[in-house]
Amino acid sequence: MFRGNLFVLSGPSGVGKDAILERVLRIVPNLVKSISYTTRPKRPGEEDGKNYFFVNEEKFKEMIDKEEFLEWAVVHGYLYGTPKKMVEDYISKGVDVILKIDVQGGINVKRIFSDAKLVFVLPPDFNELKRRLINRETEDLQDLNIRLKNAPLEISKISYYDYAVVNDNLDEAVDVVRCIIYAERHRLCKEKVEHFLRIFGGVKDEGSKY
Repeated sequence: MFRGNLFVLSGPSGVGKDAILERVLRIVPNLVKSISYTTRPKRPGEEDGKNYFFVNEEKFKEMIDKEEFLEWAVVHGYLYGTPKKMVEDYISKGVDVILKIDVQGGINVKRIFSDAKLVFVLPPDFNELKRRLINRETEDLQDLNIRLKNAPLEISKISYYDYAVVNDNLDEAVDVVRCIIYAERHRLCKEKVEHFLRIFGGVKDEGSKY
């Protein structure tokens, strides 16, 4: 059994990450979402333990002190963190894990898990991003302006990512992310090469990159 893959899905607020992730989780087997912890208020329709684990700042900082996060960051004024144990447990069992986290978090994950694959979701243009944020009606005016102000800063970090997906059409964006996951599952690595050589009695070539 091979170790699972780690995927990261990031992008500005309102770009459609939740919609893409929800669909991908339904159609791709052996893939689970890591549920992050956050100190931000719960939005209408969100469930604790499904969308996020909603905790107060005191609890979050206690978890930081106990080193329970794979990564954590301040995003739009709130704390967000990825639980370390859940991710490591799934990957060790051969299950792929996908994280929906901010750009800072994605970069930090890549530093820890160099094999993690980072996917950046983009809007077709800034006006469409603004329209989507306004239409979802989940932020007050101050929060909305913060997210719009932060969007160009987040996009400026795209060079740290492995893939870019423009979400102009949800069906197409979902299919692109699905294809990325399947392609990465078939990517060779040292572990897989050695496994196949053992099965078929081959000898690794001296010029092999593995």
